[in-house]
Amino acid sequence: MLSAGTYCYGLYANPKSGNQGSIARDGVIKGSDLHPGGGPDHGDTSEEVLFSYLFQHNAVAYSCAYAGLRLTDARAVIGPPDGWVELPRRDYWKYA
Repeated sequence: MLSAGTYCYGLYANPKSGNQGSIARDGVIKGSDLHPGGGPDHGDTSEEVLFSYLFQHNAVAYSCAYAGLRLTDARAVIGPPDGWVELPRRDYWKYA
């Protein structure tokens, strides 16, 4: 539901197994079990390869770039956050 009409990159920072990402467009998951900020994978597009090198070891910056965000302030990547927002409880996997 969060990606309806747009493009999203979800990031889960897992301290045990490393960063994991997923891509959704218009409510459809296009990729999952991705490793943002890691090296390029076989079959990556030229844009994905470029992002892999530009944002190596920086999963937040990679995720923002992949989603098309062009940040004007580095605080979004290096912190600290301005605040936290809790999303309402609902089934975000269901496309409405």
